[in-house]
Amino acid sequence: YIAGVLILSAVSLHESRNAATKTYSDSSQQQISKFKGFEYGLPGFRPPLRRSKINWCSELRYLDPPGELVALASFPGSGNTWLRYLLQQATGIYTGSVYKDYGLLKNGFPAENVCNGSVLAVKTHEWGSKARSKFSKTILLVRAPGPAIQAEFNRQSGGHIGFASPDRYKKTKGRYWQQFVADKIRGWQQMNLDWLYNFTGPTHVVFYEQLVGNVEHTLRTVMRFVEVPVDEELLRCALERREGIYRRKKRVLNFDPFSARMKAELEAVQERVFAAIYNIAAPATR
Repeated sequence: YIAGVLILSAVSLHESRNAATKTYSDSSQQQISKFKGFEYGLPGFRPPLRRSKINWCSELRYLDPPGELVALASFPGSGNTWLRYLLQQATGIYTGSVYKDYGLLKNGFPAENVCNGSVLAVKTHEWGSKARSKFSKTILLVRAPGPAIQAEFNRQSGGHIGFASPDRYKKTKGRYWQQFVADKIRGWQQMNLDWLYNFTGPTHVVFYEQLVGNVEHTLRTVMRFVEVPVDEELLRCALERREGIYRRKKRVLNFDPFSARMKAELEAVQERVFAAIYNIAAPATR
């Protein structure tokens, strides 16, 4: 069924969700809520983000009149900022955020901290009833847990485009990294299942891996979901400038940071969440 999930590059879950058995509740989030805001703040390789030199395909604007409040929800490290960049390029419309990241505010996202219908979508990594209640629709961006967790480790160490230095993985004989992974595995499952089962509005699931593999198709499906007409010229420009500055370049370590036990736990959690997506998106095929 994992292969079946990945065939669904982006699936809308509004009608079929009602037929699914909801075994996941808000009360379950209390079990691990203490991990939700845990930050490590490690030093690492952090390239400076200078004032934006992004070449936009068109002058960015707010929606006028405002539309529905759409969440762009994801676990940290899943490519949220990159997808925001792509959407702004392809539509010419600002995206917002429930946060106020000054680096992003000065470098391509002037609507950072705007959370209303004047922006195309609003970034959030939060979960729970309070986080969900303000939104009418959600784009749920899902990335495999291993790469997402490592990307978040890099972000907390080196910023949006930097990396954790190799010695950070080995700090306190590796226990630091082991605890980080253990905490984030639980958070990854919690965040994705909470939005999947408990958000009552229309939901559009986007898999990061297929966003990478087929940017054009993914952008078209997202724009259709948020009801923004596709401007072919802007979309073509966005595809030409797809990399931007917010997709972290690959950096190969000379060691595997994930132990066999970590890999087994990551695989089990990934199967659980991907199966839930598959069951809700296409219940008749099970």
